[in-house]
Amino acid sequence: MNRRSPFFTGLLAAAGVAVTIAVVEVVLAASDVLLLIGIAFSLAVGLEPLTARLTRRMPRALSAAVVVVTGLAVLGGAVAAAAVPLTDQATRLRDLALLREPGSLPAQANEAFGLEAAIRSIHVADVAKPLAAVLGDTLIVVVPATYFAADFPRVRTALDRLTPRTRRPRVILIGDAVFRKVGAYLVGNVVVSLIAGVATFAWLWAFGVPYPLVLAALVAVLDLVPVAGSVAAGAGTSLVALTVSTPVGLATAGFFAGYRLLEDYVLLPKIVGRAVRVPALVTVVAVLLGFELLGAFVAVPVAAAVLLVVREVAVHRLDRT
Repeated sequence: MNRRSPFFTGLLAAAGVAVTIAVVEVVLAASDVLLLIGIAFSLAVGLEPLTARLTRRMPRALSAAVVVVTGLAVLGGAVAAAAVPLTDQATRLRDLALLREPGSLPAQANEAFGLEAAIRSIHVADVAKPLAAVLGDTLIVVVPATYFAADFPRVRTALDRLTPRTRRPRVILIGDAVFRKVGAYLVGNVVVSLIAGVATFAWLWAFGVPYPLVLAALVAVLDLVPVAGSVAAGAGTSLVALTVSTPVGLATAGFFAGYRLLEDYVLLPKIVGRAVRVPALVTVVAVLLGFELLGAFVAVPVAAAVLLVVREVAVHRLDRT
């Protein structure tokens, strides 16, 4: 057991590698849950100004619950309001008459790819599984977000105490700036979603698509959920537009595809990037990397935080040397 022997040194090195691999495996296995917890913390930070204002009139736990429940009520109300028109239009599409119109594009696609057989093979369980997964992820986000919002001052104090006492004042100042950027990102994201709702309403109203206001509200609310929300809203709205005519349905799908590109590469860099004071190029790169690494919802706030730390710490030290 001589600590200087090559055997003991190799044994410690092998044990260190094994522990490192085990830690990496655990992080990768829990990466999805860790990402959802990160989203929950980002929501709590973004809702902190509103929660703090309500805390002046009621206990903090109650104010956090009111803020979270109100947000869920808005989301649930939009989905419930859109459920009736979507169900009505889905009933009209059930017979799949559009896929059997002679010479139409859907009929040609049906002959080439067997769309009718594929659609009829879809069972309730095929839809219920992803829906249950979405509801489960939503629950994982909502519950920690509520606790983070209720205990945010203590969470913030605990994070600050992880730094040395001599550097704590500067860390607190940088932390305040980072939290402000997260809140500004959420506000900018709401503005982008409102633009999506207004653009959708104008398009649907111009082409005579049923329930334009309800569908536009659904698009605006779901657009708050990066990538998946806007895709689901666009797909559902395109199906409703398909009941008007095949060209209108295809044009609506093209509209949402084009707007998706416009939002990712123009609106987000200009509006959200300006809100968090991040250059447009950094915003675009953060969104692109976020799809693969972090999730689009937290990509821009993380980029803003990293850029702020680099400016205030690394660049500051380089300027002094």
